[in-house]
Amino acid sequence: MYLYNEYDKQLLQERVAQFQDQTTRFLDGRLSESEFLPLRLQNGLYIQRLAPMLRINIPYGMLSTTQLRRLADISDRFDKGYGHISTRQNIQLNWPKLEDVPAILGELAEVEMHAIQASGSCIRNITSDQFAGVATDEIEDPRPYCELIRQWSTFHPEFSFLPRKFKIAVNGAASDRAAVQFHDIGIELIKHEGQVACRIFVGGGLGRTPMVGEEIHPALPPQHLLTYLEAILRVYNLHGRRDNKYKARIKILVKATGLESFKRQVEHEWENYLKDGPSTLTDEDITWAKSFFGAPNYETQHDPSVVQQIESQRAAHRAFDLWLQRNVKEHKHANYAIVNLSLKPTGVAPGDVTSAQMRAIADIADKYSFGEVRTTHEQNMVLADVQRSNLFTLWQSLKELGLATPNIGYITDLISCPGGDYCSLANAKSIPVATAIQQRFDDIDYLHDIGDVDLNISGCMNACGHHHIGHIGILGVDKKGEEFFQICLGGDSGKDAKVAKILGPSFKAEEIPEVIEQILNQYVATRIEGERFIETVNRTGTDPFKEAVYGKKAA
Repeated sequence: MYLYNEYDKQLLQERVAQFQDQTTRFLDGRLSESEFLPLRLQNGLYIQRLAPMLRINIPYGMLSTTQLRRLADISDRFDKGYGHISTRQNIQLNWPKLEDVPAILGELAEVEMHAIQASGSCIRNITSDQFAGVATDEIEDPRPYCELIRQWSTFHPEFSFLPRKFKIAVNGAASDRAAVQFHDIGIELIKHEGQVACRIFVGGGLGRTPMVGEEIHPALPPQHLLTYLEAILRVYNLHGRRDNKYKARIKILVKATGLESFKRQVEHEWENYLKDGPSTLTDEDITWAKSFFGAPNYETQHDPSVVQQIESQRAAHRAFDLWLQRNVKEHKHANYAIVNLSLKPTGVAPGDVTSAQMRAIADIADKYSFGEVRTTHEQNMVLADVQRSNLFTLWQSLKELGLATPNIGYITDLISCPGGDYCSLANAKSIPVATAIQQRFDDIDYLHDIGDVDLNISGCMNACGHHHIGHIGILGVDKKGEEFFQICLGGDSGKDAKVAKILGPSFKAEEIPEVIEQILNQYVATRIEGERFIETVNRTGTDPFKEAVYGKKAA
């Protein structure tokens, strides 16, 4: 992972001192709420329903064990002993005191972390594939490009006060695990005429008006990546709406302008003012960025007995076998495996991880995965480089920590925003609904039969739980002061990107588990052999599911 130099460290120290002064002046009454608002937002600080919330950046989801231990210490000293993994691969603290936030930022700076641009109308944390560098289907490691974008975008003077927040994701594999088509700018690394190139999407996003991003460039050479992104952002900064925050995202501008017209403006800006300019990447720049993401010192000696050993362990321990099937993924190196740590045991808010678990994960990562941990946009964590001979021992350790639930990809591995329990914007409480669904389907044999289903829950139209792109999406809505939940079907965040369709009228919270079961029963009744849930929905459409839930009249 990228290591900070002395310039980086000085920059963070100065930023912490600056925010300490700003916070002191606000608490003393020398700064008004409106003056303090943009300052705290660009340092990751929200004011939520019950307390401040601090969002801490985890660039492209990568953490060292030193950083993870510091997060554990901070959560104990300044919060309530846990953190929450967000869908942007960040971690959030839900209970810090405002006066303590500068001290927290100071603690983070000591381990090369910060909350800069974790919020506000600026370029947010750059996200990527949680399996970057180790995935068997990888075309090009996206992390060096993420780091180059991160350094270019942090404190960029032109883009500190955009019309609205701005999100960028980079994917370098055949499968899209970064949801690039649902970002303001999505970058897909491809091979074009034998060379790495960047396929650029623009205008994707969720929220009140979910849209799939459109291709604006089919194969941009990597040296032009930053200048082309700058051209897109300049056009957006100039023409994006600032009079209405609900219509301020770049997706609205692209839709209103039309892709071809928007592209012409971008190409004009790029060709005339930016192409081959100072932000052009040289081969040396790209090589420098790649130098931080080399492969660790893998054990290359192949031991044939390991395969037999694992098979014997699987036969003797069904729970281990189930965990291998769901939580362990193939690694590009035959002696290693990718291990997903499920933060979704029944009864735990999705994405929550305690300080004790953080410390234990750090110890395990030091022992088994080269001192590195990753966060995912599905609100789980990953050990990317586990020697296969260590899988059984690792599973035993994770099981004791409550991190070995074999449900990755199942319906109980659901994404959920914090909802009305924390967020002042939410219309409804997401976490109780998530818990009720997990309890209803807490049967591993049933989950195995149902197979892969993405279920996402948002407490409001801001869509922090990505309900629009779940195979099953649940949205909290307010009806005359009462909480109801709307169901949608058919969303897809991958290469076949699709926004889900609303199924029909909303339901009360207590009805949701039964509704989900009716949807799953319809899937079982109509699927063909080997067909996944989303494939059945795509084949049959939503009408059969609507009839199963509402009856024939609704269909």
